[in-house]
Amino acid sequence: MRDEQLKRHPGDKRGVEANTRLSRFSVLWIIPVLALVIAGWLAWRHFATMGPRIVVSFDAADGIVPGQTQVKNKAVNLGTVQSVSLSPDMSHADVTIQMSGIDSRTLNEHTRFWVVSPRINGASITGLDTLFSGAYIAMDPGKPEGGHYRDHFRGLENPPGIRSDKPGSTYWLVSPRLESLGAGSPIFYRDVQVGEILGYTMPPGGEGPLLLKVFVKAPYDHYLRSDSRFWNVSGMQIGFGAGGMNIRLQSFQALLSGGVAFGRPDKVQSEDTPAAAPNSVFHLYETQEAADNSRYIHKMPVVTYVDTAVAGLTEGSKVTMFGLQVGEVTSVHLELGNEKRRNPRVRVEMQLEPERVIDEDELAAVRQSDLLGRLVEEGMRASVQNVSFLTGEAMIALSFVHEKGQQTPSMQFENGVGVIPSQPGGMDGILQSASVIADKISEMPLTQIGDHLNEILAHGDERIRSPELTQSMAAMRGSLLALNHLLDHADEHLPTLMKSLNETLSQANGMLASYGGNPDFRRNLQELIVQLTRMSRSFHMLADYLDHHPSSFITGRGP
Repeated sequence: MRDEQLKRHPGDKRGVEANTRLSRFSVLWIIPVLALVIAGWLAWRHFATMGPRIVVSFDAADGIVPGQTQVKNKAVNLGTVQSVSLSPDMSHADVTIQMSGIDSRTLNEHTRFWVVSPRINGASITGLDTLFSGAYIAMDPGKPEGGHYRDHFRGLENPPGIRSDKPGSTYWLVSPRLESLGAGSPIFYRDVQVGEILGYTMPPGGEGPLLLKVFVKAPYDHYLRSDSRFWNVSGMQIGFGAGGMNIRLQSFQALLSGGVAFGRPDKVQSEDTPAAAPNSVFHLYETQEAADNSRYIHKMPVVTYVDTAVAGLTEGSKVTMFGLQVGEVTSVHLELGNEKRRNPRVRVEMQLEPERVIDEDELAAVRQSDLLGRLVEEGMRASVQNVSFLTGEAMIALSFVHEKGQQTPSMQFENGVGVIPSQPGGMDGILQSASVIADKISEMPLTQIGDHLNEILAHGDERIRSPELTQSMAAMRGSLLALNHLLDHADEHLPTLMKSLNETLSQANGMLASYGGNPDFRRNLQELIVQLTRMSRSFHMLADYLDHHPSSFITGRGP
């Protein structure tokens, strides 16, 4: 058909050229259209995935590099730092961050930012991975509920103690001193780390107790009851007890950064006690012993006055009776003399805890003042005793004394507070007793006694050399020689004496036979014979003894 058209109109080519141009236009314009569509889709995707631009202010921009430093949460990149500039007043650095792929609802007043870099906090080291990858900005989105969108934030100088998605509860501790505690210090429950200290708040004006905010992670926060006690376990605790030296170390981390532990008193384990509500306030005790002692509610204030040294006796020292603790010392101070009392003395204020030794039922039925008065009338006295010579620690010991010949003083009161009589104790008591003995010795007339002894010795020397004593010694010597001669011939005379006695007994028997009809005479004669027999036996024993112990005439019979 095309050939027929050319033959009919050989010089006319418009129809053929027109058909050719229409065919080329429809094919070539497909590529530009597709390119425009792709470019538009890429542009739309770029702007659709681009997050908001925010500004975070830090005190210093250490380690932050524009175009390189990233914003991360759980190791996922959420943005990149675009620029870093100083604020107009040059008080802080403003970091502009281009967020990407993040919902604007996560940027609210609960969101927190901080710079992650190598840090040493007590015994823990964090951020070591940034030594090779460089510092980055960490983000904690917080809770999206109840927050409003923000694009300006104040960065944290230190990492927060807990993340918003970490389950657990926060509480408050009241302490008079911070000691070695700080942000990041661990919290222990039965030697298991269950939380950490988030920070502390100074009281207004710098006076009063400190407030420490702590976090206990789940499920350990359910173990915290309303009657639980917190105590400080920082450092190393060294003490001396009945078994010798006691050393307690909670953990190496608590040794370096401090730590806190909590638990319930031993005698308070009721399951009816409710769990502690979040943001509850607890008192922080210095030691576990102080935390356990806090369960004693009833306190009996008493005082005593001592006039001896009280070195080592401080606030918190023990008050014991028969070695068992019954209270503690609350104050020790010196009182100078006045018009009525000229001698200075030390006033020791104490708090007795009757619940340590008396049940609650018995305590409710007895008046505390009457009980204390009865004990004082029975001889109760207070004295300062040394607990350890190594540490110099002292305590108040309540003991009972019974003084002969002295009337027991009655209980005295000062402004309603009972006064317990005191007596010297410990080394002071020994020294005072030695001082009394020394005073008595010093009152003795030792000089006169020495003079009399010298006179006696001088006169004794004269009497020893006197002629009368010499003659007496010579006469005694002659008597001893005669006695020895008698003893030497005793064996010769004694047989003859014994033979005569036997003959006498024979004659007596014959006489008894001749007077046998008279009963009284016979009875008397028998008694005479018995006595003579005993006398004969005694003479025989005397002769035998003198033969073996001739010196007994002078020295007497030995034991």
